[in-house]
Amino acid sequence: MAALVSANPLLTYARVAVLFQPVTPRQRGVHDTAWVSDQARVAEDVWVGPHSTVEAGATVEAGAFIGPHCVIGSGAVVGADSCLRTHVTICHGVRLGRRVLIHPGAVVGSDGFGLARDRQGWVKIPQLGSVWVGDDVEIGANTTIDRGALDDTVIEEGVKLDNQVQVAHNVHIGAHTAVAGCVGIAGSARIGKYCNLAGGVGIAGHLELADHVTVTGMSLVSRSLTEPGTYSSGLPVQPNRLWNRIGARLRQLDEFARRLTALEKKVTVEQSDE
Repeated sequence: MAALVSANPLLTYARVAVLFQPVTPRQRGVHDTAWVSDQARVAEDVWVGPHSTVEAGATVEAGAFIGPHCVIGSGAVVGADSCLRTHVTICHGVRLGRRVLIHPGAVVGSDGFGLARDRQGWVKIPQLGSVWVGDDVEIGANTTIDRGALDDTVIEEGVKLDNQVQVAHNVHIGAHTAVAGCVGIAGSARIGKYCNLAGGVGIAGHLELADHVTVTGMSLVSRSLTEPGTYSSGLPVQPNRLWNRIGARLRQLDEFARRLTALEKKVTVEQSDE
């Protein structure tokens, strides 16, 4: 039988599978139901799909594909050969690099969660920054990337974001990092290059992850990780009866620690008397 021998089978499969992917004829122009502002700059060979909007001051560069029901906000830039599948929102002032792929329902440039407390409640802090997305970035379905409070939120080149990822304001994600589904990255965190964040990971705000850091699924990162490597937290799933016993013992852990400290002191005193 025929065989394809490779030192990296998954990578080889990815490259071969492209050959079997149906190629849809490229569309050009603006659909009759789309609205493009007279003050927008749209290259001649792009496609703006049904019911999409391109606002004043926006730029859509050559070869870009804007699918149905997308919104390109005022002053935003969609780089050459980028593809917005459907129901994608690019808010005002956001800049997308070249060959950016964005899946349905994603929002880039929504307001960050900036609030100040007064006696009556919360006061909204205007989010004055934007979002800068590098070349060859992929953004998954229903993922949200918030604009910066002052400086921009930055997604460097080659970053891959899975579905339902939350990237808060002023986060900086280094080149070629991969982020799996349901990850939440709090404000002003800095993620290094070539990192891997598995599903459900939480990154607390204002932390820094070095280059080449891997965080395993459902881990909570509450301190900066300054050295490359693999990090984990949390307990794996257990049978319910065993987990209940573990939980009961965890509640007693503080009392056990105090009793152990007292016993250690007692032993030390007895040994010194001898």
